[in-house]
Amino acid sequence: MSKSALKKHLQSLTKEQMIETVLEMYDNMKPVKEYLEFFLNPNEKEMFEKYRTVIVNEFYPKGKYFDPKTRFSVAKKAIADFRALKPASELLADLMLTLPEMACQFTYNYGDMSEQYYNSAYNNFKAALQYMDKNNLLDAFKLRCVDCLKWASVCGYGFADDISDIYYQYYND
Repeated sequence: MSKSALKKHLQSLTKEQMIETVLEMYDNMKPVKEYLEFFLNPNEKEMFEKYRTVIVNEFYPKGKYFDPKTRFSVAKKAIADFRALKPASELLADLMLTLPEMACQFTYNYGDMSEQYYNSAYNNFKAALQYMDKNNLLDAFKLRCVDCLKWASVCGYGFADDISDIYYQYYND
């Protein structure tokens, strides 16, 4: 269905039908519920912390047993869900950098990972740097990017070189 067809259909509904439709979506669709709650009470920092916790817990879970999952798909979904709320660019950049930051720190602390792991970490680091550059935020996050560079320095599969190469494309140290 096109946006114009949806608009035409929505305009044909009565106010009561529209309210009922929105309430039904609110009850049955978690993303809609979250969006509407954010729309009515836009607390960006609270939502940022919620999604940041999702990412951090993939690498450094809280609980009785240390059982990291390191699922990039879960972390990327958290970033996408936060992005859908249209937060401030600084908060989105912060969240985007959290993923490669946790991945680099994790491999620094626990040893070499798979090539696929490194590719995912690199791609997310690159995406974060591109976003920060586009939004003139590189200076605000430089120290954290330097940490990623340091943590990657001991890793295999050419990961250290890849992280270094992308870092120096954006920072002229």
